[in-house]
Amino acid sequence: MARGLNTLQMRLTALLGVAGLSGALIFVAITQWPLPQVLQWLRKDLALAVPASAPWGVYGGLLASVLLLLPLSFWLAYQVMSPLSRLLRALEGAVASYRDGDFSFSIAADRRDELGELIRMHNALGHTLREQRQHLAQRELLLDTVVQNTPVALVLTDAGDRVAYANIAARHLFNEGRSLHGLDFSSVLKNAPEALRRAASSGEDALLSVEMDGGEETFHLSQRSFRLQGRPHRLQLFRRMTRELSRQEVATWKRVIRVISHELNNSLAPISSLAHSGAELARRGDTERLPGVFATIGERARHLHGFIAGYASFAKLPTPQPVAIQWTSFLQGLALHCHFRVQGTVPEQPGWFDAAQVEQVLINLIKNAHESGSPEDGVTLALAVIGHDLRIEVADRGPGMSEIVLAQALLPFYSTKRSGTGLGLALAREIAEAHGGRIALANREDGGMRVSLLLPLGPGGG
Repeated sequence: MARGLNTLQMRLTALLGVAGLSGALIFVAITQWPLPQVLQWLRKDLALAVPASAPWGVYGGLLASVLLLLPLSFWLAYQVMSPLSRLLRALEGAVASYRDGDFSFSIAADRRDELGELIRMHNALGHTLREQRQHLAQRELLLDTVVQNTPVALVLTDAGDRVAYANIAARHLFNEGRSLHGLDFSSVLKNAPEALRRAASSGEDALLSVEMDGGEETFHLSQRSFRLQGRPHRLQLFRRMTRELSRQEVATWKRVIRVISHELNNSLAPISSLAHSGAELARRGDTERLPGVFATIGERARHLHGFIAGYASFAKLPTPQPVAIQWTSFLQGLALHCHFRVQGTVPEQPGWFDAAQVEQVLINLIKNAHESGSPEDGVTLALAVIGHDLRIEVADRGPGMSEIVLAQALLPFYSTKRSGTGLGLALAREIAEAHGGRIALANREDGGMRVSLLLPLGPGGG
């Protein structure tokens, strides 16, 4: 680029030098030689009536030089500016094409100065823009193909609730396969089930069941608002969940049946064997061993009863009866059932929950913390007020959980213990959500697990 710049400067310098030298030569020719000599020769040899010398002086010579130099200057200026003017017009056309989205414009010129370098850079830019435009078009086509053929009904509406985009599933769901573009979506929803209309108008995510085509369909609705090209838009996704929920329901029932079958076999097989042994002892008249047989049968029956009662308590969880909880008495009562260390200070503000249910949750969590292999003094309980919520945190120094176990630990009937029912954490989640709160599990950075129980403070969430 520097070499090209020097070349153009040298050309301009040479042209200016030619203009200056031409002006000097014209002035000399008019005032010194050869014009005065020609006039003298015409007067003497040809006897023409011409003056003996030029009729003008120095100033006249300068004026005549300027008059003769002007056409030459215009011609030289044209030679300098002509390629620049052509290039500027070409660039103007290219910018207009780029503004209209046409990147096929290129400039055909073969120059070896900085103008040629500029032209080559412009053509390379056009080539890059064309490639990017082509790749963008291919990605848009791929995205449109994926969105159009997804089973999730997708509707994009503008600020006036007009449909800006709708895929095939949305057209079949709301308009019998016809286009939705430009229609008022609230008017389209008038023909939809009432539950679907209410969920769509709420502006929030929802899981709902509606009567459609003679059967019940379950939908998951996701709604997001954002700005597209500087204007507000709303994206709504209607996903049919009936088949997926049915598969999950069948899988859950299979897990339940496996767990129940396992526990029943573990209890009924010994009971059957002991009953047979007791009958044989009674037939022989050996009554001394019968009390032990009956005691074992009773112990297995009690275990089976406790197992069934645990499932029944999960299925028939009573509605929480929250009251104001004083921490001193609550923690003292909890300490009678399990060992833990209170970490940090106890909030002055009382809690607001069903003491019996939350106590059962904490007993299970603290028991799990001890069974994780954590040192006894590593199991802690911490209380904190976070905004309008109360956070009860049970932590340990065990090995923690893998990502797979963390993702499924709160599901009913999921357990990594050989004798576990998979109901402890699921029941804790059920109780937390019944209070309007939630439960969260996380591994601690310095080792161990942290289970956080978030409950609202006061009636109605504080």
